[in-house]
Amino acid sequence: MKLRIAILGTRGIPNHYGGFEHISEYVSEGLVKRGHSVTVYNSHNHPYTKDNWNGVEIQHCYDPEYMVGTAGQFIYDFNCLRDARKKKFDVVLLMGYTSCSIWGKLYPANSTIITNMDGLEWKRSKYSKSVQQFLKYAEKLAVKYSQFYISDSRVIKSYLGEKYNIDSKYIPYGADLFSEEEREQLDNNDALKEDYFLLMARMEPENNIETILEGFNNSSSHRKFKVLGDTGNRFGKFITNKFNNDPRIQFKGAIFNTAKVRALQNNSYLYFHGHSVGGTNPSLLEAMASEALIAAHNNPFNKSVLHTDAFYFSTANDVRSLVETVQRKETEKTMVSNNLFKIKYQFNWEKIIDQYEEFILECYATNHDRIVSH
Repeated sequence: MKLRIAILGTRGIPNHYGGFEHISEYVSEGLVKRGHSVTVYNSHNHPYTKDNWNGVEIQHCYDPEYMVGTAGQFIYDFNCLRDARKKKFDVVLLMGYTSCSIWGKLYPANSTIITNMDGLEWKRSKYSKSVQQFLKYAEKLAVKYSQFYISDSRVIKSYLGEKYNIDSKYIPYGADLFSEEEREQLDNNDALKEDYFLLMARMEPENNIETILEGFNNSSSHRKFKVLGDTGNRFGKFITNKFNNDPRIQFKGAIFNTAKVRALQNNSYLYFHGHSVGGTNPSLLEAMASEALIAAHNNPFNKSVLHTDAFYFSTANDVRSLVETVQRKETEKTMVSNNLFKIKYQFNWEKIIDQYEEFILECYATNHDRIVSH
């Protein structure tokens, strides 16, 4: 069965922003290759301006976020939904609910609605109490107005089951294995083998960037510490200012060149992953796929992916201790190869696209039967 599928809720593809854009890129292209007609909704000011990307239809919608800030996301989602209502899609896949679910009554009535439930957004410390309250409300609306649900983490799946008594389908993010071509393309000047620590994240408090750099700053390490991420926001400016007295810490800005990021991950001595909320994090999977040795923030999200194949930290002292004591020996090599095995058999894109297709077809059939029987 070939379906007409729309993907809403992201800033658009190809990815220039983050996790949902990343997975939308892979899933939309994968579904097209499997014979479906797929439309992805893009912000009108997305850098990609064409109407088609690798067989995926691109629908550009007006997005005033650049003028009015966060409120613009709600208007953008409203514009996308208004357009989708006219198009008679078989399935509408919503990536996240933050600014979408308040328009739940406008979800296209005859389409099967599936929401990827995101990662407990209301827990993020960057949000004020009132915003956190709103996000809890948005989560509740997403549950109410969707017919089917996807969780990208087992932790979120069990949370949704306990809190709302819904059975969501666990489908994680994916990553591509580090290829032989990438291995050959490494520029040795750019990445001296294993001579630096690495962190890659959005500059947000809940990513534990301050804790990690504090620990490194107090260490006696002779190595450099490279930080990838856009430091233009308020927290980014605070961090660069706080650690600008340490010449070992290098802020490299955001890098969207995947091959370059993966080479940096592959060559790092130890890769720090500080994310503490959200589901299965794409940059963590990328690091695993790039054969990086990982030190992760100690929380259930990271542990459900890495298990015992990583070092864990909670405090700056833990980080300092890791920086000063981690060796690259047999145990560490085993951690890296175990994580690679997970990417190969659990988190690989082909398998994940298959799971998306299977679930979408299943949801559509269930919903179709329900409509017919009424």
